[in-house]
Amino acid sequence: MKQDQAQKLRELYQRFNHGYQEKATKVVSITSGKGGVGKSNFALNFALSMIESGQKVVLIDLDIGMANLEILLGLNPAHHLIDMVKHKKDIWDVIEKGPNGLELISGGSSFNEILDLSDEDTDYLFSELGKLQGYADIILFDTGAGLSKESQRCHLAADEIILVTTPEPTAITDAYSVIKILHHQDSNLHVRLVVNRVANSKEGIAIANRVRAVTRQFLEKEIDILGYIPNDSFVFQAVLEQTPFYLKYPKSQASKWMKDIVNIYLHADAKNSSISGIKGFIQKISHLVKK
Repeated sequence: MKQDQAQKLRELYQRFNHGYQEKATKVVSITSGKGGVGKSNFALNFALSMIESGQKVVLIDLDIGMANLEILLGLNPAHHLIDMVKHKKDIWDVIEKGPNGLELISGGSSFNEILDLSDEDTDYLFSELGKLQGYADIILFDTGAGLSKESQRCHLAADEIILVTTPEPTAITDAYSVIKILHHQDSNLHVRLVVNRVANSKEGIAIANRVRAVTRQFLEKEIDILGYIPNDSFVFQAVLEQTPFYLKYPKSQASKWMKDIVNIYLHADAKNSSISGIKGFIQKISHLVKK
């Protein structure tokens, strides 16, 4: 069954690229300043809403030591990213098919282990990831909360970062710290902010504007406000049911606001032609790993 799926993915990719110039595949790193803000849940439902809007998405779980996406989906992947490297599997063998066309790759182990590889294994990992160029419109990396050395490399190599926070003061402070640390390493890094679990849009706007004002004042850096997600009981219910709220409760406030976020994202994205893609990501992270 799994072999059949992998073969179909290979054939799809070959048909897609036959006589066709590779399209840009955008790489987005999703993170948060602290855990418990709903980052992985945002990444999953954002991916599903993007798919509904016509985008081909591959979601890669790099949340250190966790398997949040698998739990949220109720999946038990047969293979993981580290399996691909250690057992020299094809990347099509480790892609899991999720609901509504979602394609997921589980890290399976910590991102530390994935990047603490021999030169030969690292080259193999990057060569396999490179096959996704032109296959997907967007690759979403769900990274761990906070900033480890490994996650920083991922953020700095990506085309942009989506930073998730909540109105909780410690979450806001930690989100700013993420921006500050990454800004000092790359002042041109593109950051978009999402405020999760807000009581209403007024609170979301106030929190987002506060983060943007502090970032502008102390770092002289502009960040984009992507949107807000309400503190919706249907989100909690969907987590208990191990089903994405965007699919289980499409008429919920959280689903409606997620759709607005995706519309804003795609509209703004159409104006931004600066995309390095997965090959650019691999070149950047290869350089960072060897530093």
